[in-house]
Amino acid sequence: MKTSLFPVVFTAALTSAATLFVASRFQNNGEHFSASGTKPVPVNYVNMSGTAALAPANFEMAAESSVKAVVHIKTATSARIITDNSMGDVFSQLFGQRQYYIPSQQGAGSGVVVSPDGYIVTNNHVVADASEVTVTFNDRYTARATVVGADPATDIAVLKVEGERNIPFMEFGNSDEVKLGQWVLAVGFPLNLDATVTAGIVSAKGRALGVNKQRSGNAAIESFIQTDAAVNPGNSGGALVNTSGQLIGINSAIASPTGSYAGYSYAIPANIVRKVVNDLTRYGAVQRAYMGVEYLDSRNATPEAIAATGLDRNEGVYITNVKTNGGAARAGLRKGDFITHINGVVVNNASDMQGQIARFRPGDNVSVTYNRAGKTASTTVQLTNMSGTTDIMKSSSTAQMMGATFRPVTDAEKKKYGIEKGLVVSDPGAGALFRQSQMKKGFVITGINNMPVGAVAELQQQLASGGNVQISGFYPGVQGVYYYTIQANTEE
Repeated sequence: MKTSLFPVVFTAALTSAATLFVASRFQNNGEHFSASGTKPVPVNYVNMSGTAALAPANFEMAAESSVKAVVHIKTATSARIITDNSMGDVFSQLFGQRQYYIPSQQGAGSGVVVSPDGYIVTNNHVVADASEVTVTFNDRYTARATVVGADPATDIAVLKVEGERNIPFMEFGNSDEVKLGQWVLAVGFPLNLDATVTAGIVSAKGRALGVNKQRSGNAAIESFIQTDAAVNPGNSGGALVNTSGQLIGINSAIASPTGSYAGYSYAIPANIVRKVVNDLTRYGAVQRAYMGVEYLDSRNATPEAIAATGLDRNEGVYITNVKTNGGAARAGLRKGDFITHINGVVVNNASDMQGQIARFRPGDNVSVTYNRAGKTASTTVQLTNMSGTTDIMKSSSTAQMMGATFRPVTDAEKKKYGIEKGLVVSDPGAGALFRQSQMKKGFVITGINNMPVGAVAELQQQLASGGNVQISGFYPGVQGVYYYTIQANTEE
């Protein structure tokens, strides 16, 4: 019995000795989870496709560079007396003109420096009605800024700080390349705090909220990038930045029942911003381009309209009418076609299409892919202005609209009246403008829909857009600001 157990015991002893030898020879005397001196085994979570999960994005470089190019904007609006003439002269003769006193007001927002010589982009609603605009840079330097121009339709305004050179600025990125789920940063001055950076992802593209219609009516263009980066009051006009530090949007709005951040924020795509900035600095007014079509927006259409037009069975934007003097008619588009792509970019709804067209000027050609009776085809459309021509609207020219003639104020008039810009009604005529407002010769227009105006082209765009337009200004030598509300684009 003892002889039969010996091989077992001997084998066990030999195995134990070998184990102890190997352990003593190769064991690392350091800690198993040492902070230095050891290299952990590379372990990654694996998704269903078998590739390693991506590491979280690093925001340090993008945050550091973008904070230097984002500025704090403060605005002041002087106290003023308003004379409301919207009811017409008959009402004024019976009851006297109604006058209101509006006290001085202050506001704040954010802006993004986009050139080393001091051009700054912000929101139209940040500087609307402002009589004074100051800008504070990242190094605490504060300077007075002038409003170069503004576009209520896209909610973009351009400021200029004179005499500045080599200012840290942010480069434009390509907002068409923004993807759902992509990491982004929102940079601005929320709640009057110092420069603040928040992070989130892109949760949707091509959103339309209707907020720009309050100032620009049917001319409003909305194709927002939706994110879940925290944005609060004061962030308006700030930057939406990708992880490379490029500007991909200007933060403009939040969806909230309280007025503060509640989960979603919205930015104007950089490709639209770039075009508006170039137009305002080059021409003094935005050169709006049109295809010359009317369309059905699937998001606002009734179930009956969707079924009748086939929107529930086809992708794209359904054309309800083609204007005879527009580029679409000349390119062969018809009522009933579904526009599916603009320059190769998919358009699923009206805001997608607006966002693509908004980056072009009258005279530009775009490739349009459409579906007609189940067959796909392509054509080239030359875009036009609202009048159906390819003319560029200049800021310094005179123009006749709604039966009246307008011209920009001269430098001498600016100095005399203490204003930076404005339009003079050189002849009110006897057309639609006069019939609706009884506006008199010499009236100086200083604002349209609460936005300063100094270019005939800006007035043209507002009057061509349709809907109610509020014109504000004054009569030289008469106290108070007058407001006229008219129905724009009225046929003579």
